[in-house]
Amino acid sequence: MILALQAIGSAVLTSAFLWPLTGLHAAELTGRVVSIADGDTLTVLVEGRQQYKIRLAGIDAPERRQAFGERARQHLSELAFGQTVQVEWNKADRYGRVIGKVRVSGRDVNLDMVGAGMAWHYKAYATEQSPRDQNTYGAAESAARRAKRGLWRDADPLAPWEFRRLR
Repeated sequence: MILALQAIGSAVLTSAFLWPLTGLHAAELTGRVVSIADGDTLTVLVEGRQQYKIRLAGIDAPERRQAFGERARQHLSELAFGQTVQVEWNKADRYGRVIGKVRVSGRDVNLDMVGAGMAWHYKAYATEQSPRDQNTYGAAESAARRAKRGLWRDADPLAPWEFRRLR
């Protein structure tokens, strides 16, 4: 059963109810992208003027102050800013962001970020992806590495989780 996020209401997403929703059926929301925070986080405005911060599931993009961080943000903006998106999700993170797969006209934006070499396939959370997405995202990262696209142009790119750990 797919729930309409709008029907859940803002009280749900702004309350302590934001624990991980793993195990529940996926919910879906539709809205317009109104801002891009970085290469893996955007804000969606849904009907009723509700805004939801979305963390792209299955990927981790460079931090903004990191090599390729601003380029990753720009690429996500090119793919999604101002566009109507569908977000499939079943969990929120500790910061209150919805963790989801973002689609523009049916295209998987998360996968596009990995394939363009603008993000890593975030293997630490791969078990939260379908087996198909695990394989597809992994293959997209491998292809981007081989082709030296985006951040893979660097001889030894620093993964964002390592960048955050070192800070």
